[in-house]
Amino acid sequence: MRLSVVIVNYNVEYFLEQCLYSVRRAMQGIEGEVFVVDNNSVDGSLKMLAQKFPEVKVIANKDNVGFAKANNQAIRISTGEYVLLLNPDTVVEDDTFAKCLAFMDSHPDAGGLGVKMVDGKGQFLPESKRGLPTARTAFYKMFGLCKLFPHSKRFARYYMGHLSDDETNEVEILAGAFMLMRKETLDKVGLLDETFFMYGEDIDLSYRITQGGYKNYYFPETRIIHYKGESTKKTSVNYVFVFYRAMEIFAKKHFGNSWAKSFSFLINMAIYIKAFFALVSQFFHKAAIPFLDAVLGYGGLAAISYFWGHANVYGGVGTYPAVLFAVVLPIYILIWLLSAYFAGGYDKPYSIAKAVLGVAFGSAVILVLYALLPESLRFSRALILFGMLWLAIEMSLTRFVGILLGNENFQSKKTEKKRFLVIGLVSSEAQGEAPEGFIGNLSQVPDIIEIYKITEVIFCSKDVPHQVIIDKMVDWHATNVDYKIAPEDSLSIIGSNSINTRGDLYTVDIKAIDTVANRRNKRLFDVVMSLFSIVFWLPLALVVKKPVRFLKNAFLVLFGRRTWVGYCSPADESQKLPKIRKGIYNPASYMEKDIEAEVLNQMNLLYARDYTVWKDAEIFFRSVTAK
Repeated sequence: MRLSVVIVNYNVEYFLEQCLYSVRRAMQGIEGEVFVVDNNSVDGSLKMLAQKFPEVKVIANKDNVGFAKANNQAIRISTGEYVLLLNPDTVVEDDTFAKCLAFMDSHPDAGGLGVKMVDGKGQFLPESKRGLPTARTAFYKMFGLCKLFPHSKRFARYYMGHLSDDETNEVEILAGAFMLMRKETLDKVGLLDETFFMYGEDIDLSYRITQGGYKNYYFPETRIIHYKGESTKKTSVNYVFVFYRAMEIFAKKHFGNSWAKSFSFLINMAIYIKAFFALVSQFFHKAAIPFLDAVLGYGGLAAISYFWGHANVYGGVGTYPAVLFAVVLPIYILIWLLSAYFAGGYDKPYSIAKAVLGVAFGSAVILVLYALLPESLRFSRALILFGMLWLAIEMSLTRFVGILLGNENFQSKKTEKKRFLVIGLVSSEAQGEAPEGFIGNLSQVPDIIEIYKITEVIFCSKDVPHQVIIDKMVDWHATNVDYKIAPEDSLSIIGSNSINTRGDLYTVDIKAIDTVANRRNKRLFDVVMSLFSIVFWLPLALVVKKPVRFLKNAFLVLFGRRTWVGYCSPADESQKLPKIRKGIYNPASYMEKDIEAEVLNQMNLLYARDYTVWKDAEIFFRSVTAK
């Protein structure tokens, strides 16, 4: 047998599905076998494999045993002359395997082979070719010199930046996303070291291949898409610790204790520096805008209050008491920020209109509370008006600056809507006149993108070969559009949504209930209706059935144990609807009881797909008042 392909999967069903479709094409004409080692996934991967890829040999682990051990399980029982370790979040070209095997056959000194990798935007991934992470190389990488001098033989050694991306070269380290090796090489140097749970095992094995007298090659005459970072976010603190600890294990194993001690010091210093910046990065990614709104909002309102009080209330002698600045204004700011949050003002991309709407709603809440405050805390309604105007201006300005800077977390009316181009509406013919029913051919896509203001291109892999897809992703890179791939016989669309998010999953059957805004609105509805039901329980007891149980349910919903409206039971798991709490009521609660399961499943699908908070309100009130 010529080739054994080994894929380790952990809860990435849709990526795995697309990967296996590309592998199936690439295996045509090659005597080979495909293994999928599943590390106890709970996302339906095993069921999908049984239904769509019966030819795949599946090893289903009962625990997550790690990357190295899982690969070794399949390698030990493989029978191929060559073994390929392949990540599930990859797509190979139709002739990738044939080209790689031909190269290995013609280079008997080759123990391992890596290929050119591009991300979901068509950008070259520098880890396609890497150097040995010696102390000096690691230092340059950790402290940014590698990025600062990307083509230096000295400073960019980690990614071997001095070597051309488009020429075959001998390299030191192969990427674990695609490692093609001779079986006889593995028999000689050993399998993956299971001391490494995740990260570092590819570096260790690559180094042992070279120590065993073989060479590792970078082979750019074929390419793969690697949606890197889907399972592990590179900015997470956990990633920083796991990755650099793996480097420390590698150093101690291969370079001795004396050298490893200095390397260990460097590693630990880098860990804490990276961890600090990772925490800062996470904070700014998640909380920078609310924090900025809070600081600027309070600072501006405090200044306005001071001068207003000094000039108009206290006649130039003094100003408002400290309780206003220490207690009242912070509460006002908190209410405005919470209102902006519930209005969607902090949903990405940030919207000026939603933020201002939230401020207006918060002002109404503050005015109501103001009327209930004791006289000693009611300073001036003018301050509420000033605060509303200042918060609206401040939030608008910060978001407008974000738009001007081109930050993808902000939006304007021009960038709110996406326009899609499906390669299917465009003829897959490279050139010539487009057939009837098509708007153009592949060579005309850049013009179509510009004329129709396209923001995302979707390829149908059933009609377009994977090498053509990768070709076009690279060729059209200058258009700055996003790319997605719709695999054959699948309801998933895999793609890259942004430069910072290399691999995002999209499903054709979009579930509105799973958006951040709707999940927040659903929870807000639950809380409001629970409080309403508790406060007005006595009059409601005259209307609702089983009033004691109704009151108990109100408390369960208030504390997050249940939701007022959920799916009809039993829900069909094959629909893979977004998870929500078990409901007190459901779309069929106020209807006749004898409803077929198929109809209930369809109602669940429509509820999830077309969800709005008003739908919950309608179901709640009709169910409560149903006789």
